[in-house]
Amino acid sequence: MRSPTSRFFCPMALLSHGWARDVGIDIGADGRIAAVTSGSVSATGERLAGPVVPTLSNLHSHAFQRAMAGLAERAGPGDDSFWTWRTQMYRTVALMRPEDIEAIAAKLYVEMLKGGFSRVAEFHYLHHGAGGVAYGDPAETSHRILAAAATAGIGLTHLPVFYAHSNFGGAEPGEGQRPFLHDVDGFLALLDRLAPACREAGATLGLALHSLRAAAPGEIAAILAAETTAGPIHIHVAEQEREVEDCLAWSGRRPVEWLLNEVNVNERWCAIHATHMTPDETQRLAASGAVAGLCPATEANLGDGIFPATAFRAAGGRLGIGTDSHVATSVAEELRLLEYGQRLRDRRRNRLVAGPGSSAGRTLFDAALAGGAQACGLAEHGLSIGAPADFIVLDGAHPFIAAAMDGGEGDTILDRWLFAAADVVRDVVVGGRFAITERRHAADEAIDAAFLRTLRRLQ
Repeated sequence: MRSPTSRFFCPMALLSHGWARDVGIDIGADGRIAAVTSGSVSATGERLAGPVVPTLSNLHSHAFQRAMAGLAERAGPGDDSFWTWRTQMYRTVALMRPEDIEAIAAKLYVEMLKGGFSRVAEFHYLHHGAGGVAYGDPAETSHRILAAAATAGIGLTHLPVFYAHSNFGGAEPGEGQRPFLHDVDGFLALLDRLAPACREAGATLGLALHSLRAAAPGEIAAILAAETTAGPIHIHVAEQEREVEDCLAWSGRRPVEWLLNEVNVNERWCAIHATHMTPDETQRLAASGAVAGLCPATEANLGDGIFPATAFRAAGGRLGIGTDSHVATSVAEELRLLEYGQRLRDRRRNRLVAGPGSSAGRTLFDAALAGGAQACGLAEHGLSIGAPADFIVLDGAHPFIAAAMDGGEGDTILDRWLFAAADVVRDVVVGGRFAITERRHAADEAIDAAFLRTLRRLQ
């Protein structure tokens, strides 16, 4: 990553109040935006090669799963589903060593940067070795995630995951799940152990409950009563129809209904997927202030279903995007598929828009910017004073982007990027430093070589 630059000059930029031309952005020594000036005539500072937009936060990642992308696309003897995909995931987990986790995560995080993300919330549940054998350092694999984020230069919200059971009612875990498991005391000790490491790395520490299948009510209550991270809290919920059926059989209530009734779900929370909700659940989750964490490419890949985004947004709900299993790794792919899913379900166009004449790209982008920042525990976001100096430079030489700039309609730039020309992220700045320059990372070769070694060992 190059040394920090104190001032940038942008031909166009999407600021907190809208698009502006000839924008100067001054960066403080802390990597945050110190000043923003539009209509600037000064040529000082590094001139950027295209329009500038804030980076998004990727609110849901299982980094190790990037290594198995493409390995679960052969038909089985029956109907393939999330549950058959999970079997392949367990096979991959059984082969992984800590150095593999670091190599995969470093490669993935560079791909995320190139796709337009500057921060990732790592929903990290691969804590132990094969068969559940503990490492000498209980935080070994978390330290590998911290190291990978530092190598890539991406911001990190680290979410160690509590996972104890295979199904509702405290069912005994299966053999493939043993690398994920903790009891309550061990999990709380892990959080305490990671707090200083995350502070030193500049990472935000939160926590995650894997799901209502994997965490029993008493365990959830004990963790929430004792944890002191003050960071985000994430949970998988209502991803699969079978999960809903099992939850009804166990409790007489649906997963989102149970969660909202039994837990103080508020702005700290991110409900990952929440695909299968009734209208009442949709209204209540929106009113809670929690973020719905949507991963459209993974949800499509796994056959999960389509989140009720139009109804959720109409109720004032907050949403953001993640890449989950990483069959896709870019902002454009996830936001495009989010919108297209709503169109396919409704058989109509331009579903997630603010109103007549508004841009689908701009509406999607603004929602994911705010929701992702909240889910990652960021107090400030966007190109505004005090926010981290995290932004994308789109390729001003690309015909779609150049023509949109000439036309002076900034939202068309977003529509062209998200719906017509995904590969236009030229440069990415994180904390005032270039993490990606002309589509390249400074450590691409070394990161790729380590990733290739890992893939060859795991196949």
